Amino acid sequence: MSALSLRLPNSLHERARDLAKREGISINQLVSSALAEKMSALLTEEYLEPRARRGNRSRFFAALAQVPAIEPELNDRLPAVAPPKRLQPTKTHRRPRKRPRSARRLRR
Repeated sequence: MSALSLRLPNSLHERARDLAKREGISINQLVSSALAEKMSALLTEEYLEPRARRGNRSRFFAALAQVPAIEPELNDRLPAVAPPKRLQPTKTHRRPRKRPRSARRLRR
C-alpha cells in the first residue's frame, strides 16, 4: 500500500466523514472505493473498444443461429407488461451565454 496526501475542501471532507461513519467504514475505505468506481467507469470504454473492433457481424449471426428456438423456462420469462411509452424530449430553457469580459469591453 502507498500513502497519498490529498487536499479537499472542508465541506467535501465533512460530507465524506459523515458518509463513512454512516456506512461504518473509514474515510480511507470510502475514498478508495469511490476512486475504484470512478476508474472503472472511465476505463470501461477503453476495455470494450478493442473487443468491439474484433467483433464480426457474420460470426455473431452464425452463433445466434445455433441457439435453439424454444420457449424459456417459467422462471426465466419476462413479466408481460406493456412496452414503455417513448418519452418526448423536453425543451430546456437556457440563459443566454455571457460574453467574456474582454468581448464586453470591446463592444462599449
